Formats: sequence, structure tokens, C-alpha cells
Amino acid sequence: MTRSSNKILLALQVANGYGSQPGAWRMPGADPASYGDMDVIVRHAQAAERGKVQMIFLADTPALENDLESMAPHHATDPLVVLTSIARGTEKIGLVATSSTTLNEPYTIARQFKALDVASHGRAGWNAVPTSNAAAAANYGIQLPSRAQKYERAHEVVQVVQALWGSWGIDAWVRDVDSRRFADMSRIQPVNLKGRYVASAGPLPIPPSEQGQPVIFQAGGGGNGLEIAARYASGVYANPFSIEEGRAHRTALRAAAERAGRNPDEVKLFAGFMPTVASSRRAALDRRRRLDESVDLNQKVRYLGAMLGLSLRPAQLDQPLTPQQLADARPSAGDPRAPHALEVAREGWTLADVLAHGVIDYHPVVPGTATEIADHMQEWFEAGACDGFSLAIDVYADGIDAFVDQVVPILQARNLFHDDYEGATLRSHLGAPPQYGQDPRLS
Repeated sequence: MTRSSNKILLALQVANGYGSQPGAWRMPGADPASYGDMDVIVRHAQAAERGKVQMIFLADTPALENDLESMAPHHATDPLVVLTSIARGTEKIGLVATSSTTLNEPYTIARQFKALDVASHGRAGWNAVPTSNAAAAANYGIQLPSRAQKYERAHEVVQVVQALWGSWGIDAWVRDVDSRRFADMSRIQPVNLKGRYVASAGPLPIPPSEQGQPVIFQAGGGGNGLEIAARYASGVYANPFSIEEGRAHRTALRAAAERAGRNPDEVKLFAGFMPTVASSRRAALDRRRRLDESVDLNQKVRYLGAMLGLSLRPAQLDQPLTPQQLADARPSAGDPRAPHALEVAREGWTLADVLAHGVIDYHPVVPGTATEIADHMQEWFEAGACDGFSLAIDVYADGIDAFVDQVVPILQARNLFHDDYEGATLRSHLGAPPQYGQDPRLS
């Protein structure tokens, strides 16, 4: 499998200030006020920067998605505000956030992200994705358009945003005090773009940053998402549950980028990954079982049963599957997590421990020692299943430090992860080529 670099890339998901697990806000050492405390979130980002992690990533759905009676919100208060706070407390780590191409106008996106890029000295990235959440659409007073319309609009939004980013020419900011000349207006020009869904006159009165303009990311699935990613993105967030699935996604992405006229090495695939670092597998499972106290385990047991083609009862939580159940189990063909769930169950764990292995989480989970986690990452990376990982740490309060202090040194010792930042911009962290304005290679 062709690879542009022999080093793993890392993105750290920092969502609500607590962690990727619903019970993270209740864990020892976690500050229950972290959701609105920028100082706490900045400290988490500083820990990631100490570990030379390439970027912070904030997903976003602008709607309330869960019951706050016992769980914290899924997402940050506002991604751009949080990243701006992080920018002032860090020096090199990249800053990437989602902003919907369905709900936002291109001028707003262009202005916000280029301002963050300038303020952070070239560390900003935009995750350009359509919205599929009806509640989010309702918050903006619209109904969700069809999938085809959402992606047509997404193409238009990205093109207009990039044009606006390039509308202030590279050398337009003269700043000549003696001649009283602030800028060369011949190099700051309107874009005057109008599509079927969006339009903008421009120009955008923000000069280039140290990396020129923000880096584009993508996280959509299916053929439409693949096309967006292949044409515009330098980084793609994906959710493969197996090496085979990750390799197939990465191969398709690289082929699509080449068809679009780009070098496939420009597009990096980040596989979602949920590590729980502990002194042993048992200690990691105990930690995750405590986190599971905030969720409805009865519902999880029934869900696990549906994955395995079994009728499972909550009364069996502290027992393993019986020999008859193991013989009758049939992993659901429609759920890529099901084969792994059955594999874990066959090891003889109780149902509570099977669930603590994260078999129904939205990313692969490795609960165990730093070596076991590094082994998983090495296996996936060397198999060509990804270019790096998007880390969803279980509890930020101590989990980020554990990953940085225990896992990162192992990856570095194996020559799989860099020892230090090679540059100071997000483009340099990714090895992404220079770009200012629209990509001239794309029709």
C-alpha cells in the first residue's frame, strides 16, 4: 500500500470537556464544570501538544442530542469559541472544527475560519460536512433538503469559501507607513460567485496566515462524501471497525483523489479509535464498567443480543454466554461490529465485561495496557488501514495524560510517531501542499 509518510498522524477529539464516554463527567479527577470552563479545555489541549499530537478536532451538531438529566452534552459549547481559547494557550497543535455546509452561509464560514487561522498563526482547519440532523435544521428554521441537494450545496459552499479565502492576495498587505499605503487594493478583489444554492460577492478582508488559508477536512460517508473528500480535503475522519474496512476506505479515497487530479498522498485518512489506558486489561475493563454506570445497561444488553442474533436478558449481565448461546450466535450481517463482539464473548468474559470492551461503541475500542494500545495502532497503520487515528479518549481528566505519557513514547520508540513538530502550521503537520484560494487543478 503506497504511503506518503512512515509516521502515524494523530487527532484528539475534545468534545464536551469531559470525555468520549457518557459517564466521564462523574469520574474522579473530572471537573463537573468543564463543559463551560475554557481553562480546563485548554489544559487538555496543552497535554496533547506536549505529546506532539498533530491536531485537536471538534465535531459539532448544533442541537441537543441527549438527555441532560444524567449525561453531559455531546459537543462543545461552540467549536470556534473553544478553538480560539485553545489557540491562545497553545503554540503548534492544529485546530479543526466542524461547520455545516447545510446550515451556514459560505461568507460566515470563510470569515470565521480564516480569522481563527490568522489568530492561531496558521493552525486552523475546517471540517466541511452537510447536516443530517433534523433537530439541527429546525434550530436554523429550515427543513433538511434531500441528500443530493445537500451535497450539491456542499460543493458550492466549499468552492465559494476557498475563493473568499484567496480574495485577499498573498502580497496585498503593503503596510507602508511612509507612503501611507495600507494595502494594494488591486490585489484584493471580489469573487462574485453564484451557484444554485449559495453566492457571495466578496472580497473577504482578512490577509493570509502563515499557512495561507485553513486546511479542509471531511467526515461524510458514501459516494457523495467520498467525492467531497477526494476533491477538497487534506484529512478525512472515518469510522472503520476492521482493518479490511479501513483499507478499503483508504484505497477508495486515494483512487478518487487521483481521478480528481490530485496526488493521493495529499489526502490522509484518520480512523476513529477509543483507547482506555490502564495497568492491565482487568483494570481497563473496571474503569469502563464504572463509566457504564451512567448508561442503561439493560438496553445495551438487548442491543448486544440483537447484534449476535440472541435473546439476551439483563439478568445475565454478570455471566458469560452459555455454550449453547455461543453455538447459536450469528453475528448480524448489517453491523460491522458484530464479529468482534462475538470474538470477545468467546473469550469467556461476562456480558458486562463484553460491553466494557466497547463492542457497541462507535469506534474500535482497546481497553488495556499502553503496549496493547500501541500494538493495535501499529497493526492498523502498517496494514494500510489508515494514515493516523482520531482519538476519542474515555476521560480527558487523566486519559489524555495517560496516552501522552505511556502510549506516545512506545510509538516513538518504534519509529511510528514523530518526536517533535516539524513545523508550526497545520499544513506542515499533515504534509499538505500549499494552497491559496481554489485548487487550480480542479475543474
